[in-house]
Amino acid sequence: MLNFEEIKNVLPQKFPYYMVDRILKLKEKEKVIGIKNISGNEICFLGHFPDKSIVPATMVLEIMAQVATFLFYSRKRKQQKLNFFLAMIKEAKFIKSVFPGDQLKVFINGIRITKDNAYVHAIATIEEETVAESDMIFVRRK
Repeated sequence: MLNFEEIKNVLPQKFPYYMVDRILKLKEKEKVIGIKNISGNEICFLGHFPDKSIVPATMVLEIMAQVATFLFYSRKRKQQKLNFFLAMIKEAKFIKSVFPGDQLKVFINGIRITKDNAYVHAIATIEEETVAESDMIFVRRK
């Protein structure tokens, strides 16, 4: 549905912090499915960990948060940059580690969305197995 070039044109983040490679499904203000291909060249692996590369839990949360911001994306509105940002992580569970070579598939469901904030549930999977889950709150940048 959205390729990397389209994604980087609307995300407010800049290189090297693009954490979404593709948006597979998008139903505005309801659900989003996105993917992140984990490469051994990710900047987070410079120090985490020197002997075995593991994606930090904070990076998994960032990937889920960036996919979630696409709940507010609409091709119809010729939008520039997305203007919703993560304000709070209500709960997060990390079930399995994520390593280079994995493809993280992120499922976002909008639980409650208003014009200024959103409560969402995120699930990250690898090969249909849940590796992380989180409830997040987003706010509109004013």
